[in-house]
Amino acid sequence: MAAIYSGIYLKLKSAKTSWEDKLKLARFAWVSHQCVLPNKEQVLLDWVSHALVSFYNKKTELEDEVVEKLWAYLDNVIHSRRLQNLLKSGKTIGLSFSIAQVINERLSEACSQKTQQNIGTVLSCSSGILSTPSLSIIYTAKCELLVDLLSKLSKLACQQLASDDAVGSQLFSVLQLTFAQYLLIQRQQTNPNRVFGQVTSHLLQPCLLLRHLLTVRSWTQADDNHVRQHLSREIRNQVETLLQAGLFQLELFSSYKEELLPEQELQEKKKGALKSLLLPVNTMQTKLGSGFCEPALHGAVVAGSVSLLYKLFLDSYCKAENHLACFHMLSRLFGCLRLSGLQQGMREDTLSPVDWSTELLALEQLLNLVLSSDIYNVASDRIRHKEVQFGFYRKLAQMLMRHSQASIPAWFRCLKLLMSLNHLIVEPDLDDLVASAWIDARVSEPRTKKPQEALISTMFQTYSKLRQFPRLFEEVLTVICWPAADELRLPVFSAGLTIKLRECLLELPPNQILDILCLFVEKCQTLIIPAVEGSADMALKLLSVSSVLHAFLFNMRSLDDVTPSPVVLRTQSLLAKMQKGIIQPLMELLQAPRGEEEKSDLWLRKASDSALLLVYTWVEVDTLFGISCSKYVSRTAGIAGALTEPAARHWGISTFLPGVEEQCWERVMELANSSASTSKYCLELLTLQKMKMILMQTKADLQALQHAAAFILESGRSSMSRGESEPWDGDSSAISDLTYPTAHWHLVISNLTILLPYISLKDVEYIANVLLETLVLAKAQEAATDQEPSISIGKISLGLMHSSFLPEMKVLHCAFLTSLIHQFARVLPTAARDSVDLPLQQLSAGNIPWHEEILAPCRPVDPLEAPSENKLLKDELSLSWKTLEKVAECIVLLAKNSCPVILNESQLESCLRLLEIASLLKLDSLLPSDCTRCFLVLLSLLANTRASVSCSKLLLLKFLSTCFHLLRSLQAGRNANSVFKVFHASDVLEAVMTSQLTASKFFTDVLTVPVWAQYLQEVQAFLENFLQMIIERRQSVRLNLEKFMSFLVSCKPDVGAAKSKGWKNWNPAAGQLLLMAFTTLCHVVTLYLQQLPEKKLRSVDVLSALLEPVVLQMVRTVEHGLQSNTQNQPLPVAFIPSVTTLLKADLSHAVKKGWQKEPSGFLEQPHIKLYQKFYSQILRELPCAGGNLQFLQSALQFLTVFCSVPELYPGKETAVMVVFAIKKLLTGPAITTQVIRSLEMELTEVLAQLLGNCSAEEFYTIMRLLLQGLDMRNVWQQKAKEVLSAVTLTKLLLSCPLSGDKEKAFWFASPQIITALAMQTKEACQDQSLISTIVVPILETVAALLRQGEGVLFNPHHVALAFSILLTVPLDHLKTEDYHNVFLGVHEVLFSIVQCHPKVLLKAAPSFLNSFHRLVVSVMHEGRQKGDRGNTDEFEDTLKCAHLVERMYTHIAAEMEDFTVFSAFIVAQYVTELQKVTLHPAVKKHLTEGIYHILDLCIERDIKFLNASLPAGVREVFKDLYNDYNHYHKAKKQGEEKYTA
Repeated sequence: MAAIYSGIYLKLKSAKTSWEDKLKLARFAWVSHQCVLPNKEQVLLDWVSHALVSFYNKKTELEDEVVEKLWAYLDNVIHSRRLQNLLKSGKTIGLSFSIAQVINERLSEACSQKTQQNIGTVLSCSSGILSTPSLSIIYTAKCELLVDLLSKLSKLACQQLASDDAVGSQLFSVLQLTFAQYLLIQRQQTNPNRVFGQVTSHLLQPCLLLRHLLTVRSWTQADDNHVRQHLSREIRNQVETLLQAGLFQLELFSSYKEELLPEQELQEKKKGALKSLLLPVNTMQTKLGSGFCEPALHGAVVAGSVSLLYKLFLDSYCKAENHLACFHMLSRLFGCLRLSGLQQGMREDTLSPVDWSTELLALEQLLNLVLSSDIYNVASDRIRHKEVQFGFYRKLAQMLMRHSQASIPAWFRCLKLLMSLNHLIVEPDLDDLVASAWIDARVSEPRTKKPQEALISTMFQTYSKLRQFPRLFEEVLTVICWPAADELRLPVFSAGLTIKLRECLLELPPNQILDILCLFVEKCQTLIIPAVEGSADMALKLLSVSSVLHAFLFNMRSLDDVTPSPVVLRTQSLLAKMQKGIIQPLMELLQAPRGEEEKSDLWLRKASDSALLLVYTWVEVDTLFGISCSKYVSRTAGIAGALTEPAARHWGISTFLPGVEEQCWERVMELANSSASTSKYCLELLTLQKMKMILMQTKADLQALQHAAAFILESGRSSMSRGESEPWDGDSSAISDLTYPTAHWHLVISNLTILLPYISLKDVEYIANVLLETLVLAKAQEAATDQEPSISIGKISLGLMHSSFLPEMKVLHCAFLTSLIHQFARVLPTAARDSVDLPLQQLSAGNIPWHEEILAPCRPVDPLEAPSENKLLKDELSLSWKTLEKVAECIVLLAKNSCPVILNESQLESCLRLLEIASLLKLDSLLPSDCTRCFLVLLSLLANTRASVSCSKLLLLKFLSTCFHLLRSLQAGRNANSVFKVFHASDVLEAVMTSQLTASKFFTDVLTVPVWAQYLQEVQAFLENFLQMIIERRQSVRLNLEKFMSFLVSCKPDVGAAKSKGWKNWNPAAGQLLLMAFTTLCHVVTLYLQQLPEKKLRSVDVLSALLEPVVLQMVRTVEHGLQSNTQNQPLPVAFIPSVTTLLKADLSHAVKKGWQKEPSGFLEQPHIKLYQKFYSQILRELPCAGGNLQFLQSALQFLTVFCSVPELYPGKETAVMVVFAIKKLLTGPAITTQVIRSLEMELTEVLAQLLGNCSAEEFYTIMRLLLQGLDMRNVWQQKAKEVLSAVTLTKLLLSCPLSGDKEKAFWFASPQIITALAMQTKEACQDQSLISTIVVPILETVAALLRQGEGVLFNPHHVALAFSILLTVPLDHLKTEDYHNVFLGVHEVLFSIVQCHPKVLLKAAPSFLNSFHRLVVSVMHEGRQKGDRGNTDEFEDTLKCAHLVERMYTHIAAEMEDFTVFSAFIVAQYVTELQKVTLHPAVKKHLTEGIYHILDLCIERDIKFLNASLPAGVREVFKDLYNDYNHYHKAKKQGEEKYTA
């Protein structure tokens, strides 16, 4: 031993031994058990540490490779399991402090060299040291070393974040670990000044830089995911914690106060005290001001850090008595920003736009903190502190006004915050504020517009509350009238501001609104109108003033009969002044003759816009006031009422305007119509207003209405036909060439109900065509326009399509359908488009009176001309139906002769877009002819078109699926049977199936894609509905079905064509289609046979005879399909429903014929073999099916039918085999509780059949299988799925009807089941991941067991076992969805005991109350009030839980009289918990309502007992609760009892 010891030690120490050999020897010594050294591990650690320290202290010279190997050796030793095991066993092993210094030096080198190569091993060593307590003492015992390490690591992290290289996780993991260690040490330090010094000297700058870089970094996919998602956030939080604890400890506040507060403030509080030597604020300012990072970054880092430091300061020290110190801290930190330099005369151009944005964001955050912490008290500041705060904020506001930054959102937000602090801060500069932030601000970006509107809204609300709205708008008027580049000004009121204005106007006294209006009218009359001629500047100001007048008059509260008379008279006088002083002079100005060049002058166009906007506003408001207020004398209504017959015929606009002649008005109209602008739009509005006024007369002038409607449509026709438009924000005063089409279309569509009865058929067709064109464009641009809040043509059209009005407008509905069909015809290839005989061309023909069906009933007919008129009408109607019959024949013929139109991919996409538009129509509300037309179009697309070979198969499947889906929508309509006027049903079915079988040859390689399954479902649904319609019509049912059956039987699923003689070239796609058709036919006919009464046995025989060849052919198709299915391949899902239907049809056939219950007696032998083969295949595949729901549902449905006839089982197989297969399925890895829930119905049906038909012995075997799954070994061996399968089977078993010996056997085993479930719960609750997978299903099963066991489970101990389960289940620290499921499970078990086992409940009352109280506590915890409510769905779940608690309280109070003795105890438990939390009002409402019912049970003695025994805080809560109970609940209850018989 001595030789071994001395040899190794001497060799490691010897200078003669090479370093390579030393390293080999050291590695061997560490791992080998043969090498025995006293304290070997410590010796080896000391050796490697000494070697590294000697090298870095220049005592020995080593090659770089050797040094790296020494580091690697140290790293391996530190991370070795051997060392960890030794330390766990209590052995003392340590490192020297010098190794920590070496690590720090190595990291320092890496920082200075700005290279992070070859430091991975050093980082790994430091990670190992810090995560091992006995080694980390080298850092924790010498805090300076840990601070130095943290500083170096932070700098390295900053370098990595600042570079373009990908960020790795190693450095950040070590950094996070170091932060955690330092925070632990920091908390243990007793000298706050020392900690402050450490943080400011070494950590403040690197930490702030690190936080900034982590915040602003643009993360990429190359960066480590763990750093990006977790570590970055965690390190930022650690930085904040470190700064909070290091810079802002409570003991330091006296130092802050001495430095921050003025002398006199300090003398009042603390006379004669010595000043502290620590200047914390000055130290921080110095550190922030010194260049600790690159100059380009410095400003941004300081800006981000200032708000953080202020937040941390407020978190520590913000109390009412410290508010002045908090303010002074704000002013000092603001001094660190570059913005403060602008107050001292720094040039504005020194800050770039990016710098401005950063600085203003920092200022916004500071002001936000001031506002949220309530630091600024206006009265206190003025009385006690000589307005020191007000002065600071005032200077800030002046600086922001002088240096306007309207392109930066934060600028608006800062001004809004200053306004929220005190409106007087900005009041002296109100005119500048209105100008720079509103009237003259050129804001177009949504991200800037939103804060701008928020600022102006705050101004509205503030001046509205102060009742100084006229003061604000006096400034607005002043700014509008300032000399300015008015053409660059945006409209005064955006859509958002108009809404805010409306809210304020509804709150204001009417006289204040009239003051503002009078002010604007007077200024306009005296200043603008006289100078408007020839002045573009004045014309633009006039338009701004007009828009304000329009906005106020349209958004103020309307006059009514309760409006005071002086207000009515004043309003009337104002409108008269507006008419005489503004409108009339403008009309006279506009009527002067002008040359063509002069008409395009800007001043004239803007004057025209203003004039017509004011005319429309005046007419609309005057009419409305006249209707709504009897005291108001409407001049418009008076003139209209006084019209003579000849004058009324014209109904010109000039008729309603006093002082405007017809000739003058015509010139104004000519000028307005010359350009697409506000004036043209206002003309349309005035025309619409005219229509409304005509309609209000006792006898409406039809001709005038028609002229007006035609004028409105004609006005915008040329603009709409250009196809160029932009979104419009709804402002009538701001309409340009590009927004006019949108405004015009908005007016037409929103007033269709007025316009439609008075426009010609050609105009209806025009609207339908424009509607379709805009919808096609809208569909193409849907994703882009969705984000915009403004109105666009596409949105208007889509809105009409989605509305319930369109189906009511039958003429437009019909015209739109015609336009849509015409568009389909235009999509076809050129050759097909020119062919007049093609179905789509005939259906869109312009000479067919498609609208007659709608218009005929509306036409008045002269009795003398009635016979000839009626004949003409009938001829027109019959012409349209004859055309439809001709088209139907054409479609069938083309389908039979296989002459399809070939579509390329772009044409197919166009058709698909048009089909999507067709789906927006309410197809089930179409008239008979339209319904038939639509059906023919869809059938033609299916039967007479084919995609070219190069087309995308998925696109073609989507196209076909959409066609079938729309056909189904038509079938749901009330006029669906109108199709049979032009078609034989069998022809439709034949055409559809022929085309689809032909098309199916394209789909052989996409049979596993979900789109194929969806397509099959759509075809099946169409066939099923259509066959159902045939049977329900009861006309030629047998003939139609016979023809379709014979067609299907003649079809062969060959690759070549739909019909062929051989089966050689089997096409699986065609096979699945054919099988689906057979299945559907069998299903519908079988269902019909089952519903037929006994009397109609002849029909049964006929249809049964028809079914036989179909069944035979179906068997052949299935067999061929199975043969073509590759060995070991799963069954095609489409086959399973087919075989199920086939078996049902066979069984139904047999039952109807009354054959014996022997399989050979009623089923043919080949059929039996097929079913048995299928059954065996399904049992094999069932356990491997995983989460394939479609397959599982189909397979279980087949097993349900198959197992209903036990004689069908092959060989010696029994029901046990099926149960075993189901158990294996439930233990599969892909089976989750969600999948089980989806399959619950099918599984229950299978088990019901199995257990109903199995023998007692087989049932006992099934029970043994079930109990094996509940064995505890499964949980211990981590076979959770075994337990889940057994629990699920138990729950399913409880849903099945059992009788006789089987029922006795189950309930005999029930105590064993409950005990096993209780033990399983106890084990599963120890693993959080098993809560949702095991515990929740167990709770559901126990609840079902207790419900079914009512009157059967006699032993109270077995029921009481349920309480042990409930008390084991955790209700805290769960995910939200898990919590909700667990809560429901526990509640259901409790409710089952309450309802079904009341006797047990009384004996186990403490357990019940304990279990229920846990539910109450958990709901209180989940439903406590939080700052941000988070997910609405999650909160809804919590509300449901609270409602269940309320229900349980109510049930206890109403049903369980014996629980009266516990009422005081229940209330005491409730208020004790209530005192600990602040509940969300909605949750509290439910719980309070519930506990009120318990208080109903409490007698006076209970109340006294509670008042005496509850602790002080809880007693207060109880008193509040009891007072509310007496005030609300008890009084209401007594009131109800008073009227109860």
